[in-house]
Amino acid sequence: HVQLVESGGGSVQAGGSLRLSCAASGSAISNLYMAWFRQAPGKEREGVARIAVDGKSIYADSVKGRFTISRDNAKYTLYLQMNSLKPEDTAMYYCAAGSRSAFVSGTWPTFGYKGQGTQVTVS
Repeated sequence: HVQLVESGGGSVQAGGSLRLSCAASGSAISNLYMAWFRQAPGKEREGVARIAVDGKSIYADSVKGRFTISRDNAKYTLYLQMNSLKPEDTAMYYCAAGSRSAFVSGTWPTFGYKGQGTQVTVS
């Protein structure tokens, strides 16, 4: 069983940067496909970025060129570097891990392991 704990959220001014981390425990992540999702108040949860076991990554159009997803398998950690932040990036950010089918789907329900979230506020 994999447990995921996000950190690194906070409040930042527009144009600023944050780096989110997702620490995994209970199992190695090298064979897991991983992703970041976010949910703003009153909105549906949406996929932000996801990364395959070989490092291939996919981004939502709204964050392309600004966000970078990466993984450090040796540290059991997933990252999301967020630059040029905008007020519309304000949301609770969640990490998730799952199988290849989850990566292909890119949808929240298909990922078997999920964290509790970290809040990002951009003003």
